[in-house]
Amino acid sequence: MRRPGPSSSCRHGSAALPTLLLLLLLLAASAQAQQARTRTDPVEADALKGVFDKIGREMWPSWFSSSVDPCTGAATDDTDTDIDHNPNLNPAIKCNCKYQNNTVCHITKLKMYALDLVGPIPEELRNLTHLTNLNLMQNYLTGPIPSFLGELTALQYLSLAINALSGSVPKELGKLVNLVSLGISINNLNGSLPPELGNMVKLEQLYIDSSGLSGPLPPSFSKLTSLKILWASDNDFTGQIPDYIGSLSNLSDLRFQGNSFQGPLPTTLSNLVQLTSLRIGDIVNGSSSLAFISNMTSLNTLVLRNCRISDNLASVNFSQFAKLSLLDLSFNNITGLVPQALLNLNSLSFLFLGNNSLSGSLPSSIGTSLKNLDFSYNQLSGNFPSWVSPNLTLNLVANNFVVSNSNNSVLLPSGLECLQRDTPCFLGSPQTKSFAVDCGSSSSMSGSDGSVYLPDDANLGPASYYVTGAPTWGVSNVGRFMEAFERDYIIQSLNASYTVYSSTRLFRNTPDSELFQKARMSPSSLRYFGIGLENGNYVVTLQFAEISFEDSRTWKSLGKRVFDIYIQGERKEQNFDIRKEARGSYAAVQKQYIIPVTRNFLEIHLFWAGKGTCCIPSQGHYGPLISALSVTPAPNAARKRSKNKTGATVGAAVGAVVVGLIVLTGLYVRRQKSRKLSLEQQDLYNTVGRPNLFTYSYGELKTASENFNSSNFLGEGGYGSVYKGKLSDGSVVAVKLLSETSRQGKKQFITEIETISQVQHRNLVKLYGCCLEGNNPLLVYEYLDNGSLDKALFGNGRLNLDWPTRFEICLGIARGLAYLHEESSIRVVHRDIKASNVLLDANLNSKISDFGLAKLYDDKNTHISTKVAGTFGYLAPEYAMRGHMSEKVDVFAFGVVILETIAGRPNYDGRLGEDKAYLLEWVLLLWTLLWAEPTGGAASRRQQLRQVRRLICWIRWQEVSNSC
Repeated sequence: MRRPGPSSSCRHGSAALPTLLLLLLLLAASAQAQQARTRTDPVEADALKGVFDKIGREMWPSWFSSSVDPCTGAATDDTDTDIDHNPNLNPAIKCNCKYQNNTVCHITKLKMYALDLVGPIPEELRNLTHLTNLNLMQNYLTGPIPSFLGELTALQYLSLAINALSGSVPKELGKLVNLVSLGISINNLNGSLPPELGNMVKLEQLYIDSSGLSGPLPPSFSKLTSLKILWASDNDFTGQIPDYIGSLSNLSDLRFQGNSFQGPLPTTLSNLVQLTSLRIGDIVNGSSSLAFISNMTSLNTLVLRNCRISDNLASVNFSQFAKLSLLDLSFNNITGLVPQALLNLNSLSFLFLGNNSLSGSLPSSIGTSLKNLDFSYNQLSGNFPSWVSPNLTLNLVANNFVVSNSNNSVLLPSGLECLQRDTPCFLGSPQTKSFAVDCGSSSSMSGSDGSVYLPDDANLGPASYYVTGAPTWGVSNVGRFMEAFERDYIIQSLNASYTVYSSTRLFRNTPDSELFQKARMSPSSLRYFGIGLENGNYVVTLQFAEISFEDSRTWKSLGKRVFDIYIQGERKEQNFDIRKEARGSYAAVQKQYIIPVTRNFLEIHLFWAGKGTCCIPSQGHYGPLISALSVTPAPNAARKRSKNKTGATVGAAVGAVVVGLIVLTGLYVRRQKSRKLSLEQQDLYNTVGRPNLFTYSYGELKTASENFNSSNFLGEGGYGSVYKGKLSDGSVVAVKLLSETSRQGKKQFITEIETISQVQHRNLVKLYGCCLEGNNPLLVYEYLDNGSLDKALFGNGRLNLDWPTRFEICLGIARGLAYLHEESSIRVVHRDIKASNVLLDANLNSKISDFGLAKLYDDKNTHISTKVAGTFGYLAPEYAMRGHMSEKVDVFAFGVVILETIAGRPNYDGRLGEDKAYLLEWVLLLWTLLWAEPTGGAASRRQQLRQVRRLICWIRWQEVSNSC
């Protein structure tokens, strides 16, 4: 049988196939020929290779190798693919191949975004001279912003944001006159903005928030009239917001929160009629009105929080703001009634008017979109309107409302009556003396301190409060996270992979890791209340741990959380940074305060003052965060209560007559004793005031130290002896006993209380309390196991300290001094820094002690003339000769301590020859030689020499020379 042949159509198709293949081959050959004729500029190809070699070798893309020209494929796509917004193209380049008759390609765009690149910005970039777009955002690039970037004059978009870059902004960037967008946000820069940046007249977007910059905004910025977006929050810009900002009439988004700007706000802001978003906050001094916003009718978001605004809301015609979605005027001095026109805005969803002086009653109606209203901390009163509903988040804490079942208050969360201004619950009839809260947790737990921490998982929104059923405590939250509108107000720690939530992560510095698995977070203001407490002194313990930011060399470690802590209206911490205090994430920090309660009510307030990053690891991670808190009676208060209760019981048992005799006798004896005690303490109280510290009795400290037995003697302090003591609860302390004959000692005692009770830092010895009885006032400090640094270095029981340990000891002293000189709310010069005044704990962490000679100083003055005090051999020359006191007094002495630590010998050793007896003279003779103590370990000789030479430069010129 014959097999059937192909049909006619198949025969025609077969005939056409060779022709089609030939065409394809010709096209391919043509493309290959064109590609052979077109290649990337070799200088740029080498530069690109150098960039990847230095910071991106592990990220080498498939299209880039020694055998493949980089400007191929998608890199030359004529459709101008948007590599910035395509996550699949990263890293990526774009090329322009239309040079020299389409034979040469130049690289015009380079994207290396969020690749965890580490290291300085490669110098090879300077050879990519045709770049119009450079995106190195969201990595861990270090070192300075290189000035050669100013040579890339074709640049239109430059993003270096979210890195670890340091140093100043180079003035050479002002040469980038074609730049449309510049981003240097979230870096570790310093200094002021160079005026040369005003030459970038085409600039439309400038992102400099959280960059570390300071000083006034340069006048040359008045030329940036093309600006549409200016983000400059979380820096230290000073002076007034310049009037010329009002001439930047194209601005649509302006952010000036968390700086040091002075008021009043410029009236020229009224010219910015194209603004859709305006955020200004945290203005220092001055007073402003709301008049400048009247013409900003295109606004969608208006935040003028903490701006020292004194005005009446009636001065603004809010009916014009038809697009307004969020209004925040909280923490000002706004008076008058709440306008009906404001609440009737149908576009308005979020309204924050808390912490003002508003009065009267609430309006009778609200707009259809308004779901979140904060009126807390005002003077509002009257009945609750009919629009009050469980579907709203409405915060009316700290007003003058009368809460009863006869009005609409039943529709609000319970407990509001306990949080009104003048009528807190249980006023005069307390019901508790302690409480503890595990913030964010859904279950209770027992802490190692004996407290039972209650759960706190109420779903608080942007304007919410919650009061426990008892009620013994409550919480209030206010604020909305920027660009993260659905952000939870409770966050949970991640496990080591940072991707899975964990309930078993271990935290450093605490035996109670369970307390820190969750935390409550707020974008603006978070308050906890103690309700119905007995009046008296309490220990308020706040516990924190940073659980949002990684400890790694990636961009996820670059977040910074900063907030203030107020208790009973008094600021206790300014610019508190959990991670900085704990020296890392996932490490516990405990802050304790002695707080008086006088109206059976306690308020703990965590307040965001505009500082910190906004968007690491994602949008909306900023503002106050707390893991746990506890409130317990102060020990002296507990003892007094115990005595009172015991006296009452005995009195009831022995009868009225005997009680009368005992009471009369006791009162007489106590009065005489108190009178004597009062006279003995009067000078101290008049000078210091009653210390905000634990008050110990002389008897218990005498018992703790075994009658100040010589076996417990630790050494001589600046004005008396120091003994080891063991209190009745088992805790070990150091007790400093003022010499009975020391008049100077009493002055130093007062100075020490005044100073160290106001400063708290991990590298300062902690003061627990004092005793002012008798002729021998006492201070009680934490006990540090390894004693003083001088004994550890060259005492009889010297420790074997290797080089890294010695370095960490010096670093700890430096941190303590930096806190005293620059970071504390008061500026302190210690004046007696020396090895014997540096103590070491069990882990050899260094802590500065003995503040008897300390002085406060004004950092605006270059020096203060004062009577010379301190220890011979540690005195700065200008201080010893002329009495000129500044922080350099401590810095000089610190340099001597560093030399002692490195050399392992004291400042003066009379056993050595005359040319070696004095450490400084000896070192100056040997400064060109390599020297180090043999027990310093096997550290690099070159490293030691470099350190020593730097120190010698500092000693000779009183500061580290740039040439060292």
